Amino acid sequence: MRGPGRVAERQLLLFSGRAHPELAERIAKELGTTLVPTQARDFANGEIYVRYEESVRGADCFVVQSHTAPINTWIMEQLIMIDALKRASARSVTVVAPFYGYSRQDKKHKGREPISARLLADLLGAAGADRVMTIDLHTDQIVGFFDGPVDHLFALPILADHIAGLVGHDRLTVVSPDAGRVRVADRWCDRIGAPLAIVHKKRDKDVAHQVTVHEVVGDVRDRVCVLVDDMVDTAGTICAAADALYANGAADVIVAATHGILSGPAVDRMKNAKVSRFVLTDTLPSAAGAGLDKVEVLSIAPLIAHAIREIFENGSVTSLLEDL
Repeated sequence: MRGPGRVAERQLLLFSGRAHPELAERIAKELGTTLVPTQARDFANGEIYVRYEESVRGADCFVVQSHTAPINTWIMEQLIMIDALKRASARSVTVVAPFYGYSRQDKKHKGREPISARLLADLLGAAGADRVMTIDLHTDQIVGFFDGPVDHLFALPILADHIAGLVGHDRLTVVSPDAGRVRVADRWCDRIGAPLAIVHKKRDKDVAHQVTVHEVVGDVRDRVCVLVDDMVDTAGTICAAADALYANGAADVIVAATHGILSGPAVDRMKNAKVSRFVLTDTLPSAAGAGLDKVEVLSIAPLIAHAIREIFENGSVTSLLEDL
C-alpha cells in the first residue's frame, strides 16, 4: 500500500551568466536571496561549459543574462544554462534578458534578409525556456515571436520620475529622436506633463550608423529637451538629434535611454556632445563603464526583482505596467 506522496515546497532559484553578474547580484539582493553557485568556463577552442553546484529539481528557475558584447558568446551561454536546467529536472525556466539581443532585426527591410529577433526567440524556446522577461524591446511586435508568456517591462517610470525630479516639468519638452519612438515619447509626456517634439531624420539604408537630421517638429526654443530612446549604441543618432535641438534654440538637452550599448565611437561622441547629461539604466555593464561624469546610471534591479516575485507567487506582472 502506497503512503501519502511527498509535497515539496516551491523554490525560487536565481542564476547568473557571466555577461553582467553585478546586475544579477543586485536582483538577488532585492529578492533577499543569493545566486546559485555555478561553474562556467571556456574550453581552449571556445566551447562553453556550465554546471550547477546545487540541485534544481522541481525549482522555479530564473536565468539572468543580458546580451552584451561579445553578444553571441553570452547568448550561447544562456542557451546552455537553460538546457542544463531542463536536463536537471527544473520545474520551470524563465529567461531574464534585460537587453534582448538582435532586437533591431525584427523585420525584413530588403529581400534575402533574416529576421534574427525571431530566430533568437526560437532558440530560447528550443533550449527549454518556458517564459521570457525583458526590458524595453526595440519594437513591441517581438513579443509575438515567442510561443510562451513574455513579460515586457518598461524603464520609463524609473527614468521619467528621476528626470522630473531634476528639472521642473514646466521647463521640459520631451523629444522623440525619430518617428519610430513617438509612441514612447508620448507616454513620457503623459507621465511628466510636458509637450512633445520630434526630430525628423533620414538614415542611409546602405550605410550603417549614417544619419542626416532634417528638421525639428515642435517648439524647443529655451526649453530643456529630454531626448528619449530605447538604446544608445554608437550615439550617432542621439548626438545628431541633440545638435539639431540646439540649432533650434534649445536651452539644454538631456538624453534618457534604457540600454547603454555604447559601441565603437559612442563614448568619444558622448564626451564631445553638447548633451549635459545621459541618464541610462544598468541593463548592460557598458553604461557604468563609460567613465564619463555626464553619464548617470539608474538600477533596473528593483523592477526585475518585483516582476520575478510576481511570477513566482502567481501574481500580476501587468500591475507593474498600469501607471504607464
